[in-house]
Amino acid sequence: MPRVSRFLAASLLLPVAFSIIGCVSSRDIEDIQAQLSDIQRQVLQLQKQTSSKEEVTDLRDEIASQTESLLKSEADVQVSVQGLSAQIDQLQANLEDTNFRLAQLSQQIAATNQELKAVRTALGASAGNGGTSQPVAPTSDPQALYQTAYNDYLRGNYDLAVLGFRQYLESFPDTELADNASYWIGESYYSQGKYQQAIREFDGILRRYPRSDKLASALLKKGYAYLELGQREQGVVQLQHVIREYPSTDEANLARQRMRDLGIDGP
Repeated sequence: MPRVSRFLAASLLLPVAFSIIGCVSSRDIEDIQAQLSDIQRQVLQLQKQTSSKEEVTDLRDEIASQTESLLKSEADVQVSVQGLSAQIDQLQANLEDTNFRLAQLSQQIAATNQELKAVRTALGASAGNGGTSQPVAPTSDPQALYQTAYNDYLRGNYDLAVLGFRQYLESFPDTELADNASYWIGESYYSQGKYQQAIREFDGILRRYPRSDKLASALLKKGYAYLELGQREQGVVQLQHVIREYPSTDEANLARQRMRDLGIDGP
């Protein structure tokens, strides 16, 4: 039993004890009862205060728990914000680098266009006079020169394409696009119906660039060129070569189709 409760029980028993022993007056008993009532009131107040303290303690613990949870959430949010900020910084850096590269490319294209104007002028003058074209001053940018020549090929400006690709090969013979440049010269001749010249260009690719990714295409177009010249046997030999050497390529499929068109079963 709690001490306060024991004290209250003992206090309540005092009047009974006094009545039994007959040692006190009724006035004394009334005073004692008044004191006991006061004590009871004080005990009740103490009990209420104790209950309130427990509630305060529970509330304090709950607040502390919620505060800890909020602090953890805030820390997580800060980490996420920092991560997003780093990503934004990286994207900004990439954008700036891309803009810089685009600016450089625009300058290179502008310079190349100026050079090509001179090339076209020289080619036009040569064609008008029935002479041969004059050498063109090389550009310092191989990619720009290659792209300009390729654009001429796509537009059907085959003479300009041949001139541009030959200039590329003269200026940058050891670059990774040299075999491609030679191939597009052959394609330009083929598109003009200059099949003998096309065959010579395709043969050059096979000799000079044995590891080129254009070998299958060069063999295929060489076979087409022979067929256009009426040299059926030579053309079929080239098509069969494509099928044997590069059986899983698109070029091999085209060679098989052309042979079927000729009424010949493939190897």
